[in-house]
Amino acid sequence: MFKLEARPQPSRLMSMASPVMALLVTVVIGVGLFVLLGKDPVRGLQVFFVEPLKSTYALGELSVKATPLILIALGLAVCFRSNVFNIGAEGQYIMGALAAGWVAMQAGGPATAWMGKGIVIPILLAGVLGGMFWAAVVAVLRDTWNANEILVSLMLVYVAEQILVYLVNGPWMDPDGHNFPQSITFLPVTRIPRLVQGLRAHIGVFIALASVGILWAFMFRTYRGFALQVGGMAPAAARYAGFSSRAALWTALLLSGGMAGLAGGLEAAGPLGQLTPYIPAGYGFAAIIVAYVGRLHPVGIIFSGILMSMFYIGGELSQSRLGLPKSLTGVFQGMLLFTLLACDTLIVYRIRWQRAPSARPVAAAPTVTREA
Repeated sequence: MFKLEARPQPSRLMSMASPVMALLVTVVIGVGLFVLLGKDPVRGLQVFFVEPLKSTYALGELSVKATPLILIALGLAVCFRSNVFNIGAEGQYIMGALAAGWVAMQAGGPATAWMGKGIVIPILLAGVLGGMFWAAVVAVLRDTWNANEILVSLMLVYVAEQILVYLVNGPWMDPDGHNFPQSITFLPVTRIPRLVQGLRAHIGVFIALASVGILWAFMFRTYRGFALQVGGMAPAAARYAGFSSRAALWTALLLSGGMAGLAGGLEAAGPLGQLTPYIPAGYGFAAIIVAYVGRLHPVGIIFSGILMSMFYIGGELSQSRLGLPKSLTGVFQGMLLFTLLACDTLIVYRIRWQRAPSARPVAAAPTVTREA
């Protein structure tokens, strides 16, 4: 029989192989799922893993999905490495979109006319500040009253959603929008520059790649990044070394909130071009999976972000071409997370084959006789 045996030390090889194994297991389970639903499994896998890569247009759509996932996951990786569990990046993403959208709606007025296309920079900065503000609420409650950042950040997601709904149904509703819950369409001057005419891919791709390099240098080549990681791996050692836990908390949350807000600003002023109740796309929650599949490393997050965006596009295509529900995207995301957690067991344990002990006959107890 098989048994799990603790390794002398965690396996670095299995740490890198675990996401690949999890993906393979997810594919196998996905094949079984397609068969149970009465669909061609080859066609199903093609929709998820081939269609998003087969044309220039598909690659452009892939970049649109991957950009916010990578940006948010980078910020979450900093948090998780610092032992700060920010689960509310979706709310920070929404607040970033709101702040960026407000600046975009001011375009064309006398105060911003002189900026021209340069107004894109204030729009993105507003997105960063909006996300940081929402993350700062979590930091204040944790720092002042020791509130659990997991619960606080998660509950603030629903607050942000309600603020968005209120604004697009009230003060920010487009007066010429036939009573639809949406803001005005942003002027062309506010739109994020696109890479190729006719495609939705925009310069956010380069912003995400630059963020990968900056976050890598920050985490692995600076004193502050080293202090954050030590605080996450060994809090007692960090206190002994004089590293401030408060500084780590604020740095991690503000950085994570700023990255999520930047993603929201890019989404609002990029593909969407206006504010609607459908801005919350689940990127903030999916980015948690992206961060862990990427092993909380900036480079790994690039590949896991592309994989997760393929799940998003595959879910949309499976709805239109195979007649399957769009929720299949969440099914694949959940399977990937659970299989990753299962495969991560092999980082600290190895599987050993142990022969079952053979059954031995029990010797009869000797009979004791007594003489009268």
